[in-house]
Amino acid sequence: MSTYTTVNLESRLEELFSYIREGRILDAMNDFYTDDVVMQENTQTPTVGRAANLEREKQFLSTVKEWKGFDVTAKAIGDNVTFYETVMDWVATDGTPVHVEQVVVAKWKDGRIVHERFYHN
Repeated sequence: MSTYTTVNLESRLEELFSYIREGRILDAMNDFYTDDVVMQENTQTPTVGRAANLEREKQFLSTVKEWKGFDVTAKAIGDNVTFYETVMDWVATDGTPVHVEQVVVAKWKDGRIVHERFYHN
């Protein structure tokens, strides 16, 4: 496994944040995640593969009426791993406001995410 420098990995992470802030979540899946990525919400069963995770993200996005905010409140970068804390707000399609605070741990290989886990309320 090649190691991106922390500077390069931080640049990739900031680029990912830009995609999310712009609502380009599906584009981010193609540009930042490996074909065999494993993604997991809290203690739920992991979703394996980019195609399955794209479908999962499409289902999630179908419940969102309007993005209100995506703020990164802390981040750390190590050897092929990133951690960040974020606060997100959106309005669901039924008009309900949603507020989520989460920590995301991502493992990287060659500048792409191979494993990502979300810990949230």
